[in-house]
Amino acid sequence: MSRGVADIAPARLALLNGGSVASATLTEGLAIDFSVLLAAAVPAIGAARLDQLRAQAAAGITKRMALAAQLLLEANADLALLQAHASDTVRGWVCFAIAAQTGLTLPQRLADMRPLADDGHFGVREWAWLALRPHLAAHLDDAIALLAPWTADPSERVRRFACEALRPRGVWCAHIARLKEQPQLALPVLHALRADPAVYVQDSVANWLNDAAKSQPDWVRSLCAQWLQDSAPATQRICKRAQRSLA
Repeated sequence: MSRGVADIAPARLALLNGGSVASATLTEGLAIDFSVLLAAAVPAIGAARLDQLRAQAAAGITKRMALAAQLLLEANADLALLQAHASDTVRGWVCFAIAAQTGLTLPQRLADMRPLADDGHFGVREWAWLALRPHLAAHLDDAIALLAPWTADPSERVRRFACEALRPRGVWCAHIARLKEQPQLALPVLHALRADPAVYVQDSVANWLNDAAKSQPDWVRSLCAQWLQDSAPATQRICKRAQRSLA
């Protein structure tokens, strides 16, 4: 397994850039030349659009993901076809394209994003919530109401999305100020997941509460005290991890 970009074998990098394989690590994902991959995935994309992507080669990966998605929309690329692409990065571009499309309601965006939230690749699942998060934050009350039913989904990946997408602070994304100050708004999602059997979901709930504890520590302590009246091992694990930063 490669430890750094320089450790990736040239043959492996060629496969990643050609879109014939998925990245196995974050490092591999960061090593991909987006312009080469875009040309391989959408041969008709056009030289001018590839030049735009090359010009942003030194930008952060989230910015480049969003740009690639915008170029796909401008070229009227077949998003349904690309959603089944072998490259996780290409499927990630589709996440951002769904977020960037005009004229969609939040329920429509969530419905379109759901298969990507349930993608088999860890990276695509992260791009799914990162791409949609600005829309969720902008319509927070509606987002919470729409995501609450996702907590009962058979897929642990979908259940995790409902929580992870609404983290007050999150990773690689803007904070949601209302949830930092009023974390109780998200209780319809959090309470439903308080004893989730999947560690993947438990970690997300715990991280959500750990985020909240940075601005509302007493609320997190009180909520965990309530939850711990339930002796479920999953709840105990969540609450222990949720309070790891509290004195």
